[in-house]
Amino acid sequence: MPKIIGSTLAEHREQVRCRLFRALAQLMDTAGFDTLTMSDIAAEAGVGRTSVYNHFADKESLLLAYIEHETSTFLAQLREALATVTDPEERLRVYVRQQVQLKATYHLAPGPDLRSIVSRETLRRLREHVREVERLLREILTDGIEAGRLPDQDLDAVVPLVHACLTGRDVPREPHERQRALVATEDFVLRAVGAA
Repeated sequence: MPKIIGSTLAEHREQVRCRLFRALAQLMDTAGFDTLTMSDIAAEAGVGRTSVYNHFADKESLLLAYIEHETSTFLAQLREALATVTDPEERLRVYVRQQVQLKATYHLAPGPDLRSIVSRETLRRLREHVREVERLLREILTDGIEAGRLPDQDLDAVVPLVHACLTGRDVPREPHERQRALVATEDFVLRAVGAA
């Protein structure tokens, strides 16, 4: 009989899921997702291999749950950071800052691009999470346009361009260099969308 972690079965399930998410993230820092096995993930998490299958049918469903969890956490933190900010330009700066900080802590796995190795259904669901984040950026830009602080623009074109800028570059690890890169990125994005 496997050992129960936590005081209730629900707590146990949540703690095992968190262990599996941490294990997956740690392993993907050094190995491509395509090379990982459920046994690798179970061993890294310190849980039995059969226990993994009680939570996830395969490593793709684990990956999807992990990304859903990370996206939900990021969106909650981003909304909290934006909650008291009313100035459209400052809201955009907060958005950029949060995205850059996320990029500094969340690394893509080495190996083939995940989009080329997951199923179409998983890819569709992963895109839904990107759209949630994009919707928030669209709201920020729309508010800036309606307030007269940003020029009218084609948000269908602009939103993906802003995201490409934010996700397409490496973030320095050294604090001073990271801060310099952050300020430069904020300024660049604000100029790109036409902020004064």
